This record gives sequence, structure tokens and C-alpha cells, in this order.
Amino acid sequence: MSGRSRLALLAMAWLAAAPGASAAAEAPAAPARLYELPAAGSYALPPIDRVSEHVLLGSDGREAPLLALGPGRFAIVAFVYLACHDAAGCPLLLSSLQQTDRRLAASPELRGRVRLVTVSFDPARDGPAEMANLRRALAPRGDWRFFTSRDEAVLRPVLEDFGQDAVRALVREGSGESALRHVAKVFLVDGERRIRNVYGSGFLDAQILVRDLETLLGEHTPAK
Repeated sequence: MSGRSRLALLAMAWLAAAPGASAAAEAPAAPARLYELPAAGSYALPPIDRVSEHVLLGSDGREAPLLALGPGRFAIVAFVYLACHDAAGCPLLLSSLQQTDRRLAASPELRGRVRLVTVSFDPARDGPAEMANLRRALAPRGDWRFFTSRDEAVLRPVLEDFGQDAVRALVREGSGESALRHVAKVFLVDGERRIRNVYGSGFLDAQILVRDLETLLGEHTPAK
């Protein structure tokens, strides 16, 4: 696997694989939380913004809508790039998403209603094949889709729509090697394409994500 798929290798390293195991990566457990999560439905998540639908390039090499949601459906959207060197950035984000994927797959209420969406910042180096490698390494148990784009011109409106920063900068002066500086964010989007929460690195916790989804699900569940 190429150096551009370094995150996939990190994901593989998370696995304490049993002999012969075919699943790729198991994310490390989240650190102990210093507070109790509120009960689902005991708080509100008012809409923050609304995003448009966008068409990007899937890990199978075909164009597809980024969200493709309907009523009562949700997406968890995150942007990464495979040459990320910051362990507290993309690898931490993917670790949290993988834990979320496992929890969603085990939830009869949420399974089938939530889609995880991971998009590369770096289309020049992260093509469909690289995103497919990452998908295999993370071994999704639920609906987890991986996207790139044909070029940065296609990607730019998506980043602007979500309010996701990404600035290319030289790693070392004169080296010619560049990296993308960005703030790790995860976006919770409902079936009307409204952003209902944005999680920074301090709140990339699968239990928080799932609890918020349970709260939003209550908006679509008739009262007994």
C-alpha cells in the first residue's frame, strides 16, 4: 500500500487481530469520560445550518450523491486525508467513527437509519482506490461510504457548504512537500440536510454521537 494510504495502515494497527481474522481494524476504546451523558430526548439539537446535496466520486469510482437521505434518516459526515501526520487529527477522527459504526450496527433502532460518510480533502492523491483501501481497513459493519472528488475545484463548494477549513501548507521550507492544515470536525445531518451538531476533537466520542442520534430519532417516533 502506498504512503498516501498511511491512514489505512494506522487503522490496521488498531486491530489486535486474532489469527486468521479477516476484519481489518478495531479502534481503541475512548478515554474515560469525566461526566455523565444526558438521557436521550432530554435535550434539543436545533438546526444550525442547511447544506446542499453534492455529487462526488465514490470508492467504487462512480459518481454518487454525498448524502442521499430521506425523512427520518441521518448522516455523520467527516473530512479526512490519507497523508495526515497528526495522530490527534484524522486517525483519531476515524477511530471515533469506527466505534460509532460498531455501536450503530448493534442498535436495532438506529441500524439502517444512519449513514457514515467520509470524504477526502486531497483528491489529487486520494483516489477511489485509496479510499477503497481505507474502507477495507476499517471494515464497516453498517452503511459507511467513502468519497473523493475528481479535483479540488469539485471539492471546494462542498467544503464551503459545510464550513470545513482545509489550507495547504509546506511541511518544510524548500521541501516541496505539503500538508493540509484543518480542524477535525464531524457533522451530524438530518434527513432535510440540516446540520444538527458539529463535533470538534474534544467531543469525538462514539457514545455522544449515538446519544445525539437517539435524541433526533425521538423527533420521528410517535409518543406512546
